[in-house]
Amino acid sequence: MEYLGCEMMNLKESIPKCNLLEVSLEKEILKISLNRVDVFNALNPELIQELIDVFSWAANNCAATAHSLVSESGEALPRVIILKGNGKHFCAGADINWMKDSGEASLEENQKDAKRLDELFYGIWSNPCFTIGLIKGVALGGGAGLVACLDHVIAMDGSKIAMSEIKLGILPAVIGPYVYKRLGSAQFRRLAMLGSRINTDEALRIGFIDEIAKDENDLKINCNKIISQILTSAPSAIEQAKLLCKTFDDWNGNMMELRDHTLKTTSVMRGGKEGQEGLGAFIERRDPNWYVNNEE
Repeated sequence: MEYLGCEMMNLKESIPKCNLLEVSLEKEILKISLNRVDVFNALNPELIQELIDVFSWAANNCAATAHSLVSESGEALPRVIILKGNGKHFCAGADINWMKDSGEASLEENQKDAKRLDELFYGIWSNPCFTIGLIKGVALGGGAGLVACLDHVIAMDGSKIAMSEIKLGILPAVIGPYVYKRLGSAQFRRLAMLGSRINTDEALRIGFIDEIAKDENDLKINCNKIISQILTSAPSAIEQAKLLCKTFDDWNGNMMELRDHTLKTTSVMRGGKEGQEGLGAFIERRDPNWYVNNEE
């Protein structure tokens, strides 16, 4: 899909049109809601593609990528993405009818589906924006994969998360790299074999989620607190923090080479546009130009 950037049309008008998602842009905040309520927001090819398109749009039109806080038309560019599910549940995993049809599909067709699903997870995991997940009800299978890809996850008390693929005789392979990165080897292996649902206390203990909210109002309050914090951080530096983490994850060189890489990275960031603005603001005792007061 081609995206007509903010210089071609109104920023909001350039957001991909969706049938199975509700999408809204409110200043720096892009809100995405799964909207297949009748099937508990189960993932099917259309929903997956819509999520890919919207997250790709965000990556191409956000403040971090543009190295600017506003579009050419003066609109605030996205810095935060909120992902949630409408209705009772966040996401019940893959649509069962779609999964059933895969038994009659060719290996090539199943690989194409898996590739599309991985494109979704990687697009969320690597998105330049700061991503927040608001979880209630269940997050199963692919839903657990979505959770694992997000930067900060707030789950309502009583929610359940599971890599339930083993119960269907399959594996959490496509979501695996992202859950593994979030949980580590031992917890990933244990949960992949058990396939059982864990509650919010257990999810918080092992790092699957970051906060527990007591109810929906608390969910919104906690979300706003995180947004307030992230809007005081430099948007391009947020993207670079993700890239730095990826460098650490994928590093194959020796320690001396890694130290050299971090020295160069620090030097580039200090001399960059945001680095100079941030250091100047600190010295001059003022807020940097990216600072947004979201506590009003």
